Amino acid sequence: MMIRLMNTTAEATESMDLSTTYMGLALKNPFVPSSSPLTKRLDPARQLEDAGASALVMYSLFEEEIEADEQQAIQLAHEQDLGHGEASSYLPMAEVYPGRRDEYLEQVRRLKEALEIPVIASLNGTTLGGWVRHARAIQEAGADGLELNIYYIAADFSEAPAAVEQRVIDILSATVRQVSIPVGVKLFPHYSSLGNLVQRIEAAGASGIALFNRFYQPDLDLDSMEVSQTLSLSRSRDALITMRWMALLYGHVNMSLAATGGVHTVKDALKMLLCGADVTHLCSALLTNGPGQIERLHDGVLAWMQQHGYESLRQLKGSLSQKNSPDPVAFERGNYLQMLSRYEPPKSVWPD
Repeated sequence: MMIRLMNTTAEATESMDLSTTYMGLALKNPFVPSSSPLTKRLDPARQLEDAGASALVMYSLFEEEIEADEQQAIQLAHEQDLGHGEASSYLPMAEVYPGRRDEYLEQVRRLKEALEIPVIASLNGTTLGGWVRHARAIQEAGADGLELNIYYIAADFSEAPAAVEQRVIDILSATVRQVSIPVGVKLFPHYSSLGNLVQRIEAAGASGIALFNRFYQPDLDLDSMEVSQTLSLSRSRDALITMRWMALLYGHVNMSLAATGGVHTVKDALKMLLCGADVTHLCSALLTNGPGQIERLHDGVLAWMQQHGYESLRQLKGSLSQKNSPDPVAFERGNYLQMLSRYEPPKSVWPD
């Protein structure tokens, strides 16, 4: 009897459909490793695929890296001209030395050859400069999609808020004109009207939006009295702002929604999917727990779906978004009011 019950449970789990679509790409499940050092080598990338990843977002190629390589090439060419004319043919030309762009394109090719899942490249920049022209080379290298990681600190106090948002639209528009593969945008949360910006991003040709990029804040070293670098991985509580915006955006845009930042546990992933995410991007969870975390999330979500009577991800997705929530104001100011009104400090610290 017990054996039959276990077989029935396994059959029911296998019949459930976790497939989803992201940026027009058909995926077997919603678990997508996001941009991280894990894609710089083939072995970790293969391990992620073997663990059940449905797609892969590559590490970023930075605007500053491309510009530095190009400047170095120009400098090298200039220095060649300063030597003796008869010896110039023996001097190495700049294009002989591959830069980080060439290394990145080669890694795109390697990943495409080694993996069966879609490979999404990542360009990280802030200005409407020449770096966006490299999108075409990334497409030609075989990438299935491209994520624009527009990480910008609005530190120029004379720059108007509208200009900050227009910067995103201009970079996206310039990139979309270069390629035919789907293009997504990864944003940070600090915009004055995020919902409006996301709708403008969709109108400008994006196939998906990933929320949210995390700001890595500078720190101070009190011994050296210098600014120091501190990298802290995300935690589950960091996912709450993403969860809110998944819920708010669901039903208001047609492009794909990717939840990123703070997805560590089965509960984290389920909350994002219930609020409307098409995929959950994973980074810190994988760096901390290894590729096996994908399988644990996959099995945990399936078990929860079976317990609650869901047969497919499509049936589950967005069922607790603001659009479908029995308490839609909970995603807005109402939640803020209720939380502060109900909170009481611990009596062990503040006795009556």
